Amino acid sequence: MTETDDPQTPAARPAPPAAGVPDRLYGRRRGHPLRPRQERLLSETLPRLRLSAESAADPRAAFAAPVRQVWLEVGFGGGEHALALREANPEVGLIASEVFENGLCSLLARLVPEGGEADAPLPANLRLWPEDARRLLAALPEASLDRLYLMFPDPWPKARHAKRRFVHPALLGLVARVLKPGAEWRLASDDPTYQAWVAEVFRGTDLFALGAPASLRPEGWPPTRYEQKALREGRQPFYWVAVRR
Repeated sequence: MTETDDPQTPAARPAPPAAGVPDRLYGRRRGHPLRPRQERLLSETLPRLRLSAESAADPRAAFAAPVRQVWLEVGFGGGEHALALREANPEVGLIASEVFENGLCSLLARLVPEGGEADAPLPANLRLWPEDARRLLAALPEASLDRLYLMFPDPWPKARHAKRRFVHPALLGLVARVLKPGAEWRLASDDPTYQAWVAEVFRGTDLFALGAPASLRPEGWPPTRYEQKALREGRQPFYWVAVRR
């Protein structure tokens, strides 16, 4: 989640994050230097899937084929979870948000072969938001999302960085505004500090009903590389469903 150099005009930009929310929830935007193939993916493939702020005003119409529901994944990492969701739910339009350029390249590289960056066919039910996800939440209409995913987010374990967590009292209202009543917010984390934080934050709101965490990944939840790493290293993931009241 981040702000990027955006070709939109200033008048078309979504509103900035709400007061009380930190200006930045993410760390770096790039890891190792990008290879030529990755540069082409960002310059040629990403614009073909990118969701604009204008399109976000009517998200169901933003996809290349009719969709029954619209889901959002915030911080898709390497993209394997987002692509599994898209493939298993062809009737759903998925907006996948990620600021980390290497993660964007990882997802895009799974979609197009080398040499097809500019013209290979792309999924009709996928759109990407390579910016701060809070700007997307501000641009989306009220009650426009049927589901939200937040899978193994950066826990920001130091107390002074807690304000950067996406699960945050100052963000719950932004999330609740765009979710339909009864919509699910699915979360997963393997970090004990973040697990305790999730319970604390949701205990303090009447916008969501948070169920008890599952210790085994529920059926229908695609695996992620972060989950696999946590299990290899002996950490216990928790999986929650928060329902919009």
